Amino acid sequence: MIGIIGFGRFGKLAAHYLAQDFEVCVHTRSDKASEISRVGARPASLEVVCRQDIVIPCVPISIFRDFLSDIAPLVKSDALIVDVCSVKEYPIRWMKEILPDSVSILATHPMFGPDSAADSLEGCKICLCKVKLAENQYRKIRKYLHSKGLVVVEATAREHDEQIATSLALTHLIGRTLSESGATPLDIDTEGYKRLLHILEVVERDTWQLFTDMHHYNSYARKKRVEFVEVMRDIISRLEKDDLVD
Repeated sequence: MIGIIGFGRFGKLAAHYLAQDFEVCVHTRSDKASEISRVGARPASLEVVCRQDIVIPCVPISIFRDFLSDIAPLVKSDALIVDVCSVKEYPIRWMKEILPDSVSILATHPMFGPDSAADSLEGCKICLCKVKLAENQYRKIRKYLHSKGLVVVEATAREHDEQIATSLALTHLIGRTLSESGATPLDIDTEGYKRLLHILEVVERDTWQLFTDMHHYNSYARKKRVEFVEVMRDIISRLEKDDLVD
């Protein structure tokens, strides 16, 4: 059986798909028993969820470290802990430091959510960082993910965080900036502008906490932000220099 902790946007999606193939129990602090049952899982206490063979915490990165301290005494000695954080270096470090030495660890980043994978996982990407896991178990998991139509990307924690600092953190920064600037659909628009608005729509569905976490806990995100702002300033400076004067 698989235990999922947290029933937010991604926890609900994970329970929905995993319950099609496995017995799944879910723990959440709020009363969502009926919603959990509707996706085919069953509600359970934290203690019960932590006793499962595979435990998947779906909690914000900002509380992940303290959360690991809470569950460390509860998990089975031979459990597999699978994180789903959108950064990898910090969560992996914390899992290796805090969880019992006997547990297995697989770090993942499902690069999809309820909007992109509402109907199917076909073609969606998931990144795997093998931390501490028997090769045969890792192959079984990878084979299962492939069978669901997922594109599996294997990487080190550093490779993941360096690339995601651009593909996720910088993208969300642009989307949030568009939102704060009041960008809206226009009658006179272009395909490029429509694509910008699509970025805005995607990032606005995620919480502000997720946005700040993906920046604060990614060691490479600040460098990307600074580089982007410096290039923007340079381009604006060059434009102003060339502005025509009436």
